Amino acid sequence: MFRRLFLDHPASVNETYAQHFRVAMGFGLRMMIGALGAMLHAFIPALCKTKGSDTVRQLHLRLARDPARDGRPEYEI
Repeated sequence: MFRRLFLDHPASVNETYAQHFRVAMGFGLRMMIGALGAMLHAFIPALCKTKGSDTVRQLHLRLARDPARDGRPEYEI
C-alpha cells in the first residue's frame, strides 16, 4: 500500500519521491500564481493580461520536453 501511494508513480517517471515532490510542488505553485493572475485580470482587465495563458504555455513546454517521460504522452488526464 505504501509503495502504491508514494513510490510507484514517481518511479514511473524516473524520479525519487523527493524529486517528484519538488517538481509537483513547483508545478502546483506556478499554476496557483497563474490562476491568481487570471482572477486579478477578471476584476481589472488592464492587469495581468497574459499571466494565465503564459503560465499554461510555460508548463506545457516543460512537460513536453521532459526526458523522463521517454516517449509517453505529454500529459495524462
